[in-house]
Amino acid sequence: MIGQALSIQSLKKTYADAEHPVFDGFSLEVEAGCLCALVGVSGVGKTTLLNCVAGLDRWEGGSIRIGGTAVPQSAEQRSLYRREHVGLAFQQPHLLPEFTVRENLEMPFRIEGALTAGREEWILELLDMVSIPHLAKRLPNQLSSGQAARVGLARALVRKPSLWLLDEPTGNLDPETADEAFALLLKLHQELRPTTLLVTHNPDLASRCERTVRLGMH
Repeated sequence: MIGQALSIQSLKKTYADAEHPVFDGFSLEVEAGCLCALVGVSGVGKTTLLNCVAGLDRWEGGSIRIGGTAVPQSAEQRSLYRREHVGLAFQQPHLLPEFTVRENLEMPFRIEGALTAGREEWILELLDMVSIPHLAKRLPNQLSSGQAARVGLARALVRKPSLWLLDEPTGNLDPETADEAFALLLKLHQELRPTTLLVTHNPDLASRCERTVRLGMH
């Protein structure tokens, strides 16, 4: 298991131009390795919560801890925290268009200047796990939407993060392709067991997760 326990205590988050806070005293405990769906109507704060946990956004009160370590608030420290703990996947995979599938997976390591033989082997293993080793040399514009989604999910796991944060990762796919991508997501989670927060509007997908947390309006 690569996941660590997530603890959110008394979170307060307000946007500068907002009349009401997005969160005011919100708390959540997610055990290590759990696949937890975040559901609720649009505007309730699902993506905001994901951004706070990812260290992409700041908050005014409370704490977020992963494995007992507090998510920092300074921009530099949050960047280091994301590098160590967080894997992100979105509705759009945001693959770098000028690089091949394999190079997109290598990029987090190349940025560090540390693409070792062991990491190259792990990337090949990941490509095999998502059933696209034959696409390693293709560019993103040569992929179907389902294939691109698989690359996005794999890239979010390439650093073996404690937290796998997924914001509607199948939301732009047709139902059949979305179901295939979600089955793959379940397989990856079962094999690696990162602590996972999945934002979804799809009740069927949420029901297949180990736990569902419904966020409400304040």
